[in-house]
Amino acid sequence: MQQEPAPLTRHLRVHRHRGHTVLEFRGEIDIAAATEIAPYLDEVTAQPAARLVIDLRRTEFFDCSGLRLLYRARGRCLDHDGELRLVCTHPLTLRIMRVTGLSRLLPAHPTLDAALGQPEATSGTL
Repeated sequence: MQQEPAPLTRHLRVHRHRGHTVLEFRGEIDIAAATEIAPYLDEVTAQPAARLVIDLRRTEFFDCSGLRLLYRARGRCLDHDGELRLVCTHPLTLRIMRVTGLSRLLPAHPTLDAALGQPEATSGTL
């Protein structure tokens, strides 16, 4: 039985899965949540060759602050020869990502296993 990871913040839990660090965003991801999450996200994306997954399945709300987190994390991972994958099933979040073009750079997968079974998104521009 896998234990529930301890929260780093009210909006972020982190655990390891198949050699990747999984960052679970939770609740409402707005400017206040982004302020809590950003320092940890910056720390893990600065690691050389980091293998990360951001899991948005437990988010209830996701605004442009969350989009900025994703875009920044993607760029920092690529700058450090890492990889970033995304798990998301929320229709409104997927729509925002599609409308802004972020879905072309960081395709969303419905499950953690699906995200890890796919090649990473490593190129493209908005």
